Parts: sequence; structure tokens; C-alpha cells
Amino acid sequence: MVSRSVIACCHTLLEKNLTISFAESVTTGKLIYDFSSVPDCGKILKGSIVCYDVSVKQSLFNISEEIVEKYTAESQEVTQLLAEGLRRLMPADVMVAVTGLASPGGSESPEKPVGTIFVNGYIKEKAWMTKLYFEGSPDEIISQTSDTIATILLDELTKLP
Repeated sequence: MVSRSVIACCHTLLEKNLTISFAESVTTGKLIYDFSSVPDCGKILKGSIVCYDVSVKQSLFNISEEIVEKYTAESQEVTQLLAEGLRRLMPADVMVAVTGLASPGGSESPEKPVGTIFVNGYIKEKAWMTKLYFEGSPDEIISQTSDTIATILLDELTKLP
């Protein structure tokens, strides 16, 4: 079931006649699924690129191996590069890129445990970013990520004229 924040975010995008696109790693398509589940949202959705594997981040988004080695595939730096790449690949009024760790086996560390999520994006030309942390199963972490991104966007969109 789609969260109230996703529904409200979609309605606000519709009211303001804005489009949205996603570059999803950790959310594996959950954002586009949630947003596309709201009636009439075909008018706002540009699409989503699921770039779960690091090779997709490197080949499609031109993120160098050196950057990935220095910061890891799940980092604020790589997420920012995904957001910048999304501007080129699928421009929209609102763009969201997300990476992170929903389960063990990635680049987790004491400073970046499982549940750490990085989000970067643009609303019009204004860049924004946040780092989130959630606990729970991978599904719970991903659902909380989708809901929180919608909440953040809704807050920012209501500030637009």
C-alpha cells in the first residue's frame, strides 16, 4: 500500500504541474512503483533508472572506478554523481537519486551501518541532499526510504510558488 506522504507528494506535483524522475540503487524501483501507484500520476512521472550494480553506475552514469574505490558505491559522493547524471539522462523538474545499505554485504562499516541511506536531487535548479538511517528488514528500510523521500519532497514543494 502506498503511504500517505507519497500520495500527498504526487498530488502536489500534479497541482504544480511538475515532473519527477529517479535514479534508484538501494530502492530497486520502489520509488517509481510507489509514485506510479497513485492515480493520474502518469502526468508527472518521467521514469526511473535502477542502477543497483556498481557497473551500471559506472557505465551509464560515467562514475569512475577511482571515485567508487575512494568513496564506495553507497556514498553521498556517488549519489550526487547519480543525481547529476540523471539531469543529463532523464531531466525533470524534480530529480531524486538514492543509494544506501538495506542489507549486509555492501560497504557497511561502523560509521556507515546497514540502514544508512544517501539521497541527492534537484527541485528545479536547487540541489538538495540528506543522509538517513533506518532500522528493520531490507523491505522495511526501503519502504521507510520511499516514505521519507516523499515527505522531504512534499515539504520542499509546498515552499515553491
